Amino acid sequence: MTWTPWAALAGALGYGTLKVYWAVGHAPAWVFGSDLTLPGGLVSALCGAGAAVVIGLRLSGGRLPLVVAAWALSVALMSASAMILLDVVGGILPGLGIPRDGIGFLSRLACAGVAVLVGATALSYQRRTRGDCLRCSRTDRRPPASTPVWAYAAGYAAVAGCLLRLLAQFTMGVDIPYRGGADLMIFETGFVLAGVLLPLALVHSWGRVWPRWVLPLAGRKVPRWLVAGPGFGIAGALIAYFGVGLTQIVAETIDGTLEEAAFMWVAVPAYTVWGIGLAVASVSYHRITRPPCTGCGR
Repeated sequence: MTWTPWAALAGALGYGTLKVYWAVGHAPAWVFGSDLTLPGGLVSALCGAGAAVVIGLRLSGGRLPLVVAAWALSVALMSASAMILLDVVGGILPGLGIPRDGIGFLSRLACAGVAVLVGATALSYQRRTRGDCLRCSRTDRRPPASTPVWAYAAGYAAVAGCLLRLLAQFTMGVDIPYRGGADLMIFETGFVLAGVLLPLALVHSWGRVWPRWVLPLAGRKVPRWLVAGPGFGIAGALIAYFGVGLTQIVAETIDGTLEEAAFMWVAVPAYTVWGIGLAVASVSYHRITRPPCTGCGR
């Protein structure tokens, strides 16, 4: 995508400049006191570094250290926008009662957008230096025809993380922080589907071909992004949100301010394992189900 570096450069410079403008005394009236990203100066610095790396990639043709730096900055910016997970959940299920801040959401969305564009730029230049096909970067090695052992381990680790999180909720007496009603039932159903059905679909054959008990579709191929899309999306959200949360509970444990410590030290690592397991299983699923490249035929 030849437009990606230019979009990443414009996004990084534009959002970084906006954060500087807010930091010098022109910030809007936030509902939560800030836009819930990292402190403005840090985000501006990340955006500036992202712009510099994108320019470096353009000038160098994609040197490996710059590709690695671009990926690192993409991860850092996505982590800075981690609270967007609650925006998404609260927007889909308003009955849960999650507080919302429209301007703060737009700021977090912009931060996540810059992260995606910088990551897409890193990927586009990575493909130029890996493999022998400029379109797909694939090598001569064929992808596996079935799920490898490490992907099974990741899928079941994701299930274990979800179940451990539920066990902590039921055994440690912590109140559910959301309102009841139909939206809570939908949330809980989606929670279990994302933590049990989705990881298993990513690693078992019935996630690639509809099983016999799905009568109208039995034997047909499952659209790959019907499974891979939620896998990558939920994994990214969990890793970003609870990865940041993990660093926060470490800091609060050190300074003695962490509340519900036993619950937090079970729940947050469980969410993190769930996200990492989903990510690894999604990578395997993506490799197994990807169609032949239109450029090289592999």
